[in-house]
Amino acid sequence: MSHDISNLRKFVSPEIIFGVGARKSAANYAKTFGARKVLLVSDPGVAEAGWLQDISDLLTEEEVDHVCFTDVSPNPRAEEVMKGAQIYQEQDCNVIVAVGGGSPMDCAKGIGIVSANGRHILDYEGIDTISLPIPPLVFIPTTAGTSADVSQFAIISDPVERVKFSIVSKAVVPDVALIDPETTLTMDPFLSACTGIDAMVHAIEAFVSTGAGPLTDMNALDAMRLINENIVDLVNDPTDIQIREQVMLGSMKAGLAFSNAILGAVHAMSHSLGGYLDLPHGLCNAMLLEHVIDFNYREAEDRFKVVAQTLGLDTRGLTTPEIRKALMHRVITLKQEVGLTQKLAESGVSISDIPVLSDHAILDPCILTNPRKSNKRDVEAVYEEAL
Repeated sequence: MSHDISNLRKFVSPEIIFGVGARKSAANYAKTFGARKVLLVSDPGVAEAGWLQDISDLLTEEEVDHVCFTDVSPNPRAEEVMKGAQIYQEQDCNVIVAVGGGSPMDCAKGIGIVSANGRHILDYEGIDTISLPIPPLVFIPTTAGTSADVSQFAIISDPVERVKFSIVSKAVVPDVALIDPETTLTMDPFLSACTGIDAMVHAIEAFVSTGAGPLTDMNALDAMRLINENIVDLVNDPTDIQIREQVMLGSMKAGLAFSNAILGAVHAMSHSLGGYLDLPHGLCNAMLLEHVIDFNYREAEDRFKVVAQTLGLDTRGLTTPEIRKALMHRVITLKQEVGLTQKLAESGVSISDIPVLSDHAILDPCILTNPRKSNKRDVEAVYEEAL
């Protein structure tokens, strides 16, 4: 029997507890998963902000034995994953709790993979490469943007090869995401801007992805609306918990969208750029976004028109080229309003780096669902425009 409704799509997500105070369920969930000993994964910045101690105290109050691992870089490295896995095994842990941004959460996913499956984390690059279930993951995000707390992605850096590699598997979808807007109150305006724009890129790329479907569309569109309406106010007033909640909700919805629809050329190129120069992921996305929209537009005109409308543009009476120009201008303006005006050259990229960056980007799994098929020369041209 044939029909015209949507193609079959898989949708995966963790159990989600959202709202102020959600983090306080950490110990309860650890006990639910039969925690003998928890590996609590974080990083020095989160520890300094006080959130690591906050979660450690909650575990201690409920008599949940735990050990902390905080040797995690802003772009988590393969050797840090291996070190964390060694501690997990030596300490006889059986549950992982991560508190932090994308870096501790991605590192925690890697630790879970290695502790359950053996071998080196580099062996698991790609899609569906994990054969054995990993330990229970309870994630507490302290940023509103990466969405590692709800996604089936883990992004790890290989500093030897100067690349970031992607691991995509439902095995790394956390069991529980405790999404608490209070934990983002310690973010500075720059980090708030970077992670907010990262979430916006997640939503846009998921919506125009060749893997998009009704379940991802509704999350992507709502994420765009929430972030567009609140990100500038958040950067101007980082202490407003209600605005933080709205941006965090947008980030969560963007994460659910991209985790299932996958992404596109912005992220493929951003992963290459971040791995090569160790730059903040959200900043990399910001520097590339309008250039990739320009490249992709002709292959997803109807979808980009909806993106433009969702970002508040009145498209009535406009031609396709006019909508394209207006959307690119809106994206550029939004970045300016949150203080992200850097170009690639200002961040250390030279024209001689572009062939290497393009070699890596064209191999990234995110490029597979980009709406316009891309070859190496296409990617080089976009990098050149973004210089």
